[in-house]
Amino acid sequence: MRGLKVGAGNRSLAASGAAVAGLAAVGLFTVACSSGGTGVQDEGAAHADSVAKTTPSSVPSSSSAAQFAKSVDAVELIKSDPKVSERVKADLKPCGRDTYPVDTSYGNLTGGTSPDVVVNVMTCGDAVGMGTYVYRDNGAKYENVYAAEEPAVYSAIDRGDLVVTKQVYANGDPVAQPSGEEVTTYHWTSGKFVQLHWVRTEFNRAVGEGEIVATEPPTKNEN
Repeated sequence: MRGLKVGAGNRSLAASGAAVAGLAAVGLFTVACSSGGTGVQDEGAAHADSVAKTTPSSVPSSSSAAQFAKSVDAVELIKSDPKVSERVKADLKPCGRDTYPVDTSYGNLTGGTSPDVVVNVMTCGDAVGMGTYVYRDNGAKYENVYAAEEPAVYSAIDRGDLVVTKQVYANGDPVAQPSGEEVTTYHWTSGKFVQLHWVRTEFNRAVGEGEIVATEPPTKNEN
């Protein structure tokens, strides 16, 4: 489906005149990567003197790496969550042998000491989103701090913000060919997600093919 998956762009490093300086620049670039987000911090070009001063202390500690390597049972989170509808729970079944239609992402969204968890529940046949949820570690358990349950919805973490994509269908649209999409960006502020941006895109279609089923822009604040 269009709009649901965003592929990471290819990164290439230009060859420098000196091989040793090139390898050092690669090392500095790796250290500059954000351990909690999905992008790379804007550190600017690396100078030779800054490369020379790079020390092992700049590398994240093993305890920090272990923290971000921690994983959760997303299926169990969904099934035990009272905020998840019974419809979604009933439809959450293995597509194959022990393979559930669930995507799980980890990242810093709410400023907690542990990574937040974004869970997308989809259908088995065509991977259409049924619901998307954000869980925050409150120290005792993971609590649901965001939920959206409607056809063709999908969430992702982008540089510390939550980006929710919803496919828009006109009457008669096949599942694989929506008439448009809505993308809403949320930022965690004062204990809740607050809307930053909302964009609606209508895809090309034949004149008179059918009116798009209208949806209202999301409210400014969503819990």
